Amino acid sequence: MKDIIRSIASLPRRQKQIVLVLMDICVLPLMMWLAYAIRLARPNVQVMQGLDAWYIYVGVVGILIFALLGIYRAIVRSFNEDYLLRILIGTFIQIVALYTIKKLNVAFIPMSIPLMYGFMLFSYMWWSRAVIRYATLKTFAKKQSRKRVAIYGAGLAGQQIAAALNRSDDYLPVCFIDDKRSLQGQSLSGLKIYSPKKAQAKLGKFGIEEVLLAMPSVGRARKKEIIESFDTADVKIMELPGVTQLVDGKVKVSDIREVDIIDLLGRDPVPPKPELLEKNIKNKVVMVTGAGGSIGSELCRQIVKHQPKMLVLFEMSEFALYSIDRELQASDIQIIPVLGSVTNQQKLERIIQEYKVQTVYHAAAYKHVPLVEANPFEGIYNTSIGTQRSVDAAVNQNVETFVLISTDKAVRPTNVMGASKRMAELYCQGLASTNPKTQISIVRFGNVLGSSGSVVPLFKKQIAQGGPVTVTHPEVTRYFMTIPEAAQLVIQAGAMGTGGDVFLLDMGEPVKIVDLAKQMIRLSGFRAIDENGIGDIEIQFTGLRPGEKLYEELLIDAENVEKTEHERILKSYEKFYEYLEVYQIFTQLKHYRHDDDLNELFTILKKYVDGYCSASIDK
Repeated sequence: MKDIIRSIASLPRRQKQIVLVLMDICVLPLMMWLAYAIRLARPNVQVMQGLDAWYIYVGVVGILIFALLGIYRAIVRSFNEDYLLRILIGTFIQIVALYTIKKLNVAFIPMSIPLMYGFMLFSYMWWSRAVIRYATLKTFAKKQSRKRVAIYGAGLAGQQIAAALNRSDDYLPVCFIDDKRSLQGQSLSGLKIYSPKKAQAKLGKFGIEEVLLAMPSVGRARKKEIIESFDTADVKIMELPGVTQLVDGKVKVSDIREVDIIDLLGRDPVPPKPELLEKNIKNKVVMVTGAGGSIGSELCRQIVKHQPKMLVLFEMSEFALYSIDRELQASDIQIIPVLGSVTNQQKLERIIQEYKVQTVYHAAAYKHVPLVEANPFEGIYNTSIGTQRSVDAAVNQNVETFVLISTDKAVRPTNVMGASKRMAELYCQGLASTNPKTQISIVRFGNVLGSSGSVVPLFKKQIAQGGPVTVTHPEVTRYFMTIPEAAQLVIQAGAMGTGGDVFLLDMGEPVKIVDLAKQMIRLSGFRAIDENGIGDIEIQFTGLRPGEKLYEELLIDAENVEKTEHERILKSYEKFYEYLEVYQIFTQLKHYRHDDDLNELFTILKKYVDGYCSASIDK
């Protein structure tokens, strides 16, 4: 039998349509005879008396109606609600046609025959296609069994994905889960709806491997609660995309994806203020240094959305510049890619002058703490001296706005990377105090999820390999924000500057890295091995890396902070040094290039960077 099904299924599309037509043209007259036989209670009956060759009319007319409705164009394996609706419409038309024939006295048709025929016709069309689909899927089914899935959310998205899963080879929907009491205990699409509490007890009994979140409009805080409620269950959490991606009302199996780690922040982003986003961008020439980096590239993506006159990409890495340039060329904004280092002030000034740059976002810097700790001179030269030359170039060429993108690691740093950023801040603050024509601002924030060097891709890789997941210390915490949100807030903060401002982005509550690791393990469908040795993936503590802090801070002076017109942006008033003093310090820093200069370098950093301490100082 399977060989016959395979041979039919392998036929060209046109031939398969012919097979269906021939099958229906034979069965439709049989349905009419059966209706008369049941109605008159005898097999030997005259069907549609008065109409010769009635079977031809019944078969041909029925086929034509279904053909016009697209029944034979549809793929039987995609058997769905739309297909059934077309069959129902075709059946109704034929019922009306039979009553018309009766009314015109063309043939003898008892009053009940059209309805009986319609019922049998619809049943035949429905079940014949369902059997064909079932037999085909069984014949070509994959050897592995379908994943058993519980759908969290019995709304429209949940119903659509349940229908899509039922047609798939990979997933089998088992039940719904919903918070609404009015729905609990009811059935939807043949699946029972359970409360979250009852569902938790039945996950193992039903053999459910995944829980699919079908609530595209729910906020992060609520999503985090739901995810955490399954901490003790051995199931993987999946989700559908956001509501903006479901506007067409058609949910597909391919829409299913893993839950984004962003949702574990539990905080919904604040809508940006358009006037702040556009102030330094719209109809202006904008330049981004470090344009190929994690923050720099996202800044570029956000900038092109707000119609700059031109966007200049300044980047040291050839591949990074190529990647972001190629991505942005699809926009209708003029993109100018420039390969160069921010330590080359002459080139910076030439580029700014040539393209008449009005706004500069300075995102170029070294960011990897252990690497910079091992290479302190390069870190200082690229980040501190690079910032000095970038802002000097901007001021010399009368750029309107210069925004330095800094980090929470600049606050009481224990590493050279953070100290180099604080020195860059001090130079910008000192220069801003001279009241140049250029408005200079500093924006400071914490870690961004998904950036290069982030723990998130590292943890994903380690989980995929079966562990262990490495965490430096059980108490280490970090602030986190999404890259798009950080980029938007940077642009908005820069628009509020008056000169020498230090803006702080509200990063929410700090996250324990070990908790982040456990959640990522959980989202992957595994459990972290506990103190009793129960679980799937081990978490190993490797010790703090050189220069690493247990926790990060955003404020040097917590008392001198005020709110701004944006609820996620604060303004800090912090100690700085006169420009001439800072300038002299930077003149010294330029000459430190050898190991013999280490002690002098650390002495300067310790003197001018509040709270700076490093194991290297005590050696």
